[in-house]
Amino acid sequence: MHGDGKTRQINVFSLLIKLIAKPFIISKFNQSQLLHPRKLAPTCLFLLLSIVACGEKSPDAVQARPQTRGERGARNTTPSVDVRIARPESLRSQVEYTGTTLPQREVSLRSQIQGQLLGLSIDVGDRVQKGQNLGQVDDALLRTALNQAEAELASLQSEVARLNSQVANSRVEVERLRLQYNQAIADANRFKKLAAEGAVPLQSAEQAQTTAQTAAKALRAAQEKVQTDTQAVKTAQGRVLAQTAAVAEAKKRRAYAQLVSPITGVVSARVSEPGNFLQPGGEVVRLSDFSQIRIITQVSELDLSQIRVGQPVQIRLDAFPDQSYTGKVSRIAPSADPTARLIPVEVVMSNPNQRISSGLLARIQFENNNTSRIVIPLTALTTTQKRQQQNRDQSSTNSSNQPQEGNIFVINPNSPKPQVTSRPVKLGETADGKVEVLNGLQPGESYVSRSSGPLNDGDTVRLSILSEGVRERKRGEQGKK
Repeated sequence: MHGDGKTRQINVFSLLIKLIAKPFIISKFNQSQLLHPRKLAPTCLFLLLSIVACGEKSPDAVQARPQTRGERGARNTTPSVDVRIARPESLRSQVEYTGTTLPQREVSLRSQIQGQLLGLSIDVGDRVQKGQNLGQVDDALLRTALNQAEAELASLQSEVARLNSQVANSRVEVERLRLQYNQAIADANRFKKLAAEGAVPLQSAEQAQTTAQTAAKALRAAQEKVQTDTQAVKTAQGRVLAQTAAVAEAKKRRAYAQLVSPITGVVSARVSEPGNFLQPGGEVVRLSDFSQIRIITQVSELDLSQIRVGQPVQIRLDAFPDQSYTGKVSRIAPSADPTARLIPVEVVMSNPNQRISSGLLARIQFENNNTSRIVIPLTALTTTQKRQQQNRDQSSTNSSNQPQEGNIFVINPNSPKPQVTSRPVKLGETADGKVEVLNGLQPGESYVSRSSGPLNDGDTVRLSILSEGVRERKRGEQGKK
């Protein structure tokens, strides 16, 4: 029968060739009777379909069809499963935030005096030390003012010296007049006694008394002059102190002509150039301290409860993709953006080599202290348990902190064919379609995360292409090819 089919196919091909070649043969004798190729198209199509039909109705094909259906039925009875390997991980995925690197502090060096900028000894990118002289402002007027203040101070100091000498002379005069007064009192007493005895005239006693009174008035006048001169000295000394302060101020203002770095850092900008006339407060140079780097990121109000000051963070920079850095939260803003509901959070990180500059894109992940446990998808549980866990996930909290129990299917490593075994597990918290496994599943064990149909203990299964291990094996085979 199979040979007859092949013979029929050969005969049909021969007939088809004759029909196609016949018009060209006839055209040599009678071109008016030539068949148009369009009229031959339906006939050729019919013959081709007949050939295909004859080929499909071969006995081998008819006998193979029931065998293919049987194989498909056998395959459909074996469930297809996705298999994963148990690993400890965090239940809630860490959110990555972005920010921009900033120096620890940025200082604007400004002129404190009025004058022309004579020169700058630094350029952008130069490292400077605290107290280093960076530039010079014209100080001619300040030098003149300082010289005048110092001359005035010298004059006042001379005045103080003169008044001190005058006070000394006045005190000498007081001592002389005190001696005269004492002598006049003694003479007046003696003449008074002698006049009482009649030894001298009463007039002489009265003259001696008048002389004593005159000496007393002279003594009091000299004493008052000493006090006046002493007060003048104090006043002059006060003027000297005031002028001394004026001289110190003039010296300080003259020192402002030198532009001195207030911090140790890097020159980030030259705002003014030599030759410019500066006013007090005019910015000349901008300095940045890169000993530490600040990063400010915007955090959603929903995640604020998981962030605290001092919390460690992991930082990656797009400029250095192969390196990872650590930092900590230094500040959390007390208020949020009322429109976007975002709170600025400041993170600091060390920069010992000062390799990291300003304006780089930083990616931040806040570390938490949650213990990593094995986490499986809810689809790995049985249907009833999966619904219960989904209800727990949708509810606010679990009223009782007691762990829940459930069943999963694990791959039996001792079976020659993939075979599943039912195993009870204790479940913890549920979030984002996942659940923690507290007990019953060890790291490295393979478990069924999804099945094409219901499973029973001991069922043989087929591992899907999405299963862990299968994907790696396929990749290895493709790599070898």
